[in-house]
Amino acid sequence: MSAAAARRRKQKALKAAQEAEAAASGDGSSDPVILRLNSLLTADNATDESVAYEALQLAQSQVRRLVKTNRYAEATDLAYATSLTLLEKAGRVSVSSQLLAVLVEVLNETHTVCSGEWTGRMETLDKAYRDALERDDTMEKDERVRLGRLHVQFLRKALKWSTDLGTVRLGDLKLHELLGRQCWRMATQLSAAGDGGATTDEDEMEEEAAAEYDDELDEESCHGLRCDAVTHLSLAELPAALAECLATLPAPTAEEITMGHLCPPAERDSLLTRAILVMVAVENLRDANTLLSSYATDIESREPAELTKSYMNKQDKIAPAHVVFNAMLLRVCEKDAKTGPLYSWMLRSFNHELSRMYKPDLVKSYTTKIGRVYFDIQPPPSMMNMMENMMSMMGGGAGAGGAGGINPAMMQAAMNAAAGGGVLIF
Repeated sequence: MSAAAARRRKQKALKAAQEAEAAASGDGSSDPVILRLNSLLTADNATDESVAYEALQLAQSQVRRLVKTNRYAEATDLAYATSLTLLEKAGRVSVSSQLLAVLVEVLNETHTVCSGEWTGRMETLDKAYRDALERDDTMEKDERVRLGRLHVQFLRKALKWSTDLGTVRLGDLKLHELLGRQCWRMATQLSAAGDGGATTDEDEMEEEAAAEYDDELDEESCHGLRCDAVTHLSLAELPAALAECLATLPAPTAEEITMGHLCPPAERDSLLTRAILVMVAVENLRDANTLLSSYATDIESREPAELTKSYMNKQDKIAPAHVVFNAMLLRVCEKDAKTGPLYSWMLRSFNHELSRMYKPDLVKSYTTKIGRVYFDIQPPPSMMNMMENMMSMMGGGAGAGGAGGINPAMMQAAMNAAAGGGVLIF
C-alpha cells in the first residue's frame, strides 16, 4: 500500500470515528459546528442580521450533513429548533423563512411521518412567525407582504407533506386551519393596503382566463386568497370560523343580484357556495348545515321568504339566491339516490352563478364529486375534458340569459325537498 493510500485510509477511519462519537453523544455537543451554532443563537447580539445569517448557514449545512449520514430525526429537530430560536429570540423572520423551507423539504425527503407532535410544532412555528412579524414595526410594507406570502407557501408545502405522509387523506385538519387563516389574513392585508384590493372580481376573472390560473396571479388576487381560505377552513371542519370570515364581507350589490349579470356573483355569496360545495363533496353535511344555518340567521340581510319566492319567480329579474340554492342542495343530498335528476336540474338552473365563480373548473369538480357520491352520477372514466363537456351539458349552456328551460314541476319539487316538509332552513 502506498503512503498516499495509507493516509486516505487513516483519514476515512478518523472521520468515521468522529461521526460515531457525535452520534453516540446524541446532542452533537462535541461537534464544533453545533457548538458554534449554539453560541450564535445564545449570544447577546443574536438579533444582528450578520449573526442570524451565519447561524442560518451553519444550520443548513449541518442539517444536510445529518441527512446524508441517515440521522433524520436529528436533522429535522435541528431545523425546527433553530428556526424557532431565530423567530422567538432573534426576531429574524426573513432568515428563518429560508430554514423553514429546508425543514419541510427534509421532512419529505426523509419520509418523516406527520404525527401529532409535528403538527403541534408547525402550530408553534406559525405563531412564532406571525408574532415576530408583528413585533417588527420598522419593516416596509412590501417586505411584510413578501414574508406573508412566503409563509403561505411554507404552510402549503407542510400541508402537502401531511397529505403524503400523514393519516388523513386530504391533509391534517390543523394544517388546513393554519393555512386557511393565513390566506384570509393575507387577503385582508392586501385589500387594506390597496395592493390587489382595487382590482374588481370581474377584472380578476378576465386576467385569470388569460393566464390560465397562473399560481403567481393567485398570490396577487385577494379573491383568490379568500377562495383558498374558505376551502381550507372547510376541510378543517370549522364552520364557525368560516361564518366569522364571511361576516366581514359586504352584502351583494344590485348589479350582482340581477338576473343574467355579467359580473361575478357577490364575493360573500360565492364564498359561501364554495365552502358548502367543498363540505358536501367530502361528505361533511353536519358542518355544511351548521354554516348555512349561521349564515342565514346572522349574516344574510334579505328576508328568507322573499329569497325563496324570488327563486321560483323568474319574472322579477333577480338572480337565484345562493343561500336558497345551498339549502336545496343540502336537503336533496340528505335524500336518496333517486333524487339524482333533481340534483342535475338544480345545477342547470344555477349554472350561470356557478360558471361565474372563481376557477369554475374547480367548482365543476366539486359538483361532479357530489353527483357521484350522493346520486351515483358517474362522470366519464378518463379524460378531464370529457368530464367538463358532460358537466357543461348538464349546466344547460345557459350563459347570460339566465336559467334556461326552468321546469316548474322540478322547481316545486326542489323547494319541497329543501323545506323537508316544513320551514326551508331559516
